[in-house]
Amino acid sequence: MYSTVKMLHSYWAYLVFLMLVVATFNALFKTFTNKEYEARDFRISLFTLIVSHIQFLIGIILWFVADYFGEMSMGEIMKNSAIRNVAVEHPVAMLLAIAFITIGYSKHKKKLTSAKKLKTIAIFYSIALILVLAKIPWSTWF
Repeated sequence: MYSTVKMLHSYWAYLVFLMLVVATFNALFKTFTNKEYEARDFRISLFTLIVSHIQFLIGIILWFVADYFGEMSMGEIMKNSAIRNVAVEHPVAMLLAIAFITIGYSKHKKKLTSAKKLKTIAIFYSIALILVLAKIPWSTWF
């Protein structure tokens, strides 16, 4: 089960990353060029929200299925940078990224003008993208 969940989590991450990049740059481009908010922008941001939440659920399952901790105490885990990164830092950073995506999506729906909608998505999704870029395990991606 562990290998299946890990594989699913690894491959789904490419879709999440692609959608987050597309949604962020779409919102940034339209914000800086004063374009109008369209139904396509809503769908892009919604699809990004959905795929990122699915990825987070898969990650939670992986976190519980994986035996990161074994017989180690929390002090030993925190001293081991490789295990700390996988078991603590990566999940916390991704939780924050999901929170920013969710908050940005929720806030943008309440805005009345195109500029404010796009600016909200641009800000919150950019912060999420920075967090994702900071904590992607690059060594396993390439």
